[in-house]
Amino acid sequence: MIKYTSGLLLIFIFCASCKEQNQTNVPQDNIKSSRAANYSESQLKEADTSRVPMSMVRNVKKARNGDILIASYLGVFRYDACLPDGQGTSFTNISSEISSPRFSSFWDVLEDRKGNLWFGTKDSGVYLLPSGQTTFQHFTTKEGLSSNMALHIYEDKTGNIWFGSSRYDGKSFRNFTTKDGFPSNSIRLLLEDKTGKLWFGAQGEDMFVYDARLNGEVGQGKTFTVLKNKDGKAFNNVWSIIEDKKGNIWFGATIIEDQRGDTSFVSHGLWRYDGSTFTKVSQKGAYAIIEDKNGNIWTTGADEPPRMGQVWSLSRYDQKSLYNKEPTVTEIKSSGEQAFLGLLEANDGSIWFGSGSGVYRYDGKTITDFKSKEGNN
Repeated sequence: MIKYTSGLLLIFIFCASCKEQNQTNVPQDNIKSSRAANYSESQLKEADTSRVPMSMVRNVKKARNGDILIASYLGVFRYDACLPDGQGTSFTNISSEISSPRFSSFWDVLEDRKGNLWFGTKDSGVYLLPSGQTTFQHFTTKEGLSSNMALHIYEDKTGNIWFGSSRYDGKSFRNFTTKDGFPSNSIRLLLEDKTGKLWFGAQGEDMFVYDARLNGEVGQGKTFTVLKNKDGKAFNNVWSIIEDKKGNIWFGATIIEDQRGDTSFVSHGLWRYDGSTFTKVSQKGAYAIIEDKNGNIWTTGADEPPRMGQVWSLSRYDQKSLYNKEPTVTEIKSSGEQAFLGLLEANDGSIWFGSGSGVYRYDGKTITDFKSKEGNN
């Protein structure tokens, strides 16, 4: 049985080119998240009344009409990208009535091809707002989800929605395990490439690929390939993977170079795969990766080796030198105090990125910290 929560909230988009979208007010959900314990009472109170994301932002996605969707620990926000700057805040908390911020822990958000909104959480399952409706549906393991930890949401080419090892076809869940030939039970679907290959990875697990052209329906064939570098070492701990315009696969990963007892010695890096060869592009880690309209590659991630402790950076790899031995990389912003996480290029070409305390926008010249901006209003 699917859980439902209902109410009403209308969001008005003041731009002729933007589509109006209905959202929902719902009663408080009492599923408690351990993540909220990391925030003080004053921070939780601030999040309750804030007009902008005030907590860690893991993922930033784009709505079908170009709006920015932001999944923060203490709420999911929509930024009305078509509103001109200078007219006050353009953020709306679209999850405020699902649950109190002190009980929320949102990790990902997606608007699918049908206009349905999906919210993934750390330990409270998945919320769905069907397009044109005013009632949220709540999926947990009781409804067939493999885990209440839904850190990533992905829509494949046939319209199925994936949450790690769970695939939802609009009616029911299919959960994949090692019994279906998967090398691991702990996975998240990261990419379906242009050829139909499915690329999987997970924190602490090896990256592997499934070629649907050779094996048919996932779960029917048994051939999964664990990917390894030229030294035969597997790529591990993959957080992000993309396919560029040329069909190359880019991903950030660690490699276990040596293991002595319970101690592992690992190296981080940004990698590119052209179908036959893995090339290490950079020592910089890559939590998130995007390719912009001009073909530049952008990443967020921690430096390796650490510089006076772990330093996170937003970096841009210049399109003209991507295939050079040492590509030109520009460090746009760095911090030793907080992580830089999810990445997105907006319709206007600006780069949005999540952080340990909110969301930033880079317009090519200026970085806007919306949390600080609200504090100055």
